[in-house]
Amino acid sequence: MTATVRFKLSLMMFLEFFIWGAWFVTLGTYLGSNLHTSGVQVGVAFLTQSVGAIVAPFIIGLIADRFFSAQKILGVLHLAGAALLWYAAGATSFDGFYPIILLYMILYMPTLALVNSISFRQLQNPQKEFASIRVLGTLGWIVAGLTIGWLHWENKNSAGLTSLDLTLKMAAGASALLGAFSFLLPPTPPVQQAGPVAVGDLLGLQAIGLLKNRSYLIFFLASVAICVPLSFYYGFTNVFLNEVGMKSAAGVQTLGQVSEVLFMLLIPVFFSRLGVKKMLAIGMLAWVVRYVFFAFGNDGSAYWMLIAGIVLHGICYDFFFVTGQIYTDNLAGEQSKSAAQGFITLATYGVGMLIGSLLSGRIVDAHQTAGALHDWHAIWLIPAGIAAAVLAVFVLLFKDDNAPVPAETISYAEANARLEV
Repeated sequence: MTATVRFKLSLMMFLEFFIWGAWFVTLGTYLGSNLHTSGVQVGVAFLTQSVGAIVAPFIIGLIADRFFSAQKILGVLHLAGAALLWYAAGATSFDGFYPIILLYMILYMPTLALVNSISFRQLQNPQKEFASIRVLGTLGWIVAGLTIGWLHWENKNSAGLTSLDLTLKMAAGASALLGAFSFLLPPTPPVQQAGPVAVGDLLGLQAIGLLKNRSYLIFFLASVAICVPLSFYYGFTNVFLNEVGMKSAAGVQTLGQVSEVLFMLLIPVFFSRLGVKKMLAIGMLAWVVRYVFFAFGNDGSAYWMLIAGIVLHGICYDFFFVTGQIYTDNLAGEQSKSAAQGFITLATYGVGMLIGSLLSGRIVDAHQTAGALHDWHAIWLIPAGIAAAVLAVFVLLFKDDNAPVPAETISYAEANARLEV
């Protein structure tokens, strides 16, 4: 791989996740402060990610894989996305904002698969080369959060409004840049496939046979269930941190992405020593501990609990989701590895996050107090309880029938290829 190609792929990854991190983290705060939404409406806004995840396989399977070059589709989707984000920044009500952001997420979510596809098609040795490229995506997310904190866009003015509409415009600018730049990326033509593609193939439903394995079925159900408390984190952490008085909350939240990179490096070591069941259980336990820390943390003597809860994101995500993706890959047959990954992603980011987004909004609304504030102690104990229940059922029923995978067979590149910020 030439230096020019490496630079192009790295910049692509940086912009791809800068765009997402530039507005998604602070969305709940923006909606509550500027558009005066309810918790249910915030949850509905975040479930647009789930809708996009459900629709994405159709876009990739029907269009990108069969008819057009991936880099051209990436360019068109991001140029259209830039216009939608800029338009969304000017919305004055949730009714005007929601359909725009829904359409945007339907266009954005497929690009997550496209950037990986473009990268892998250019690499001769993905296990050695991909990590140094994909990590630029995490860096892009971190830079977006630090920028928001540095510019103090989360601070409220005398009218109680923030400047977070500027995050949408910043993301729109980056999306336009990536859209134009995509046409300069290395050509990635579609792979020629014979015959029609069945709907089940697009959704990865041929991998449903994995559910015949009792342990995998338990893991699958746990994956869906654990995404319910995950929705609380994505939808309301920034709102919570700003309400309790944390300065530059979006910037501080980037510590979660820093920990993701750190624990990603450690996955091969832990995987070989602990095996699948213990890794998954530790990941779920981290969710319980995180929400307990949030429930009892504050901006005073217990400030360390807030920081610890954020830093635990690396264990929460890597130990459960990345380990689960590796576990799925190990069980799937050679002909259904991609389908299996698509199936578990559809179930978690699609079904699980959709349920969680609807539930979390209602719970937050039910615990609203005077002055548009919330009883966060009571709120965070609910996802902690859900995560604890999922953990208990998982530990009792799941049996790790597979021996721990040797560390040398799980490279940082392989794990990082599954990393989603």
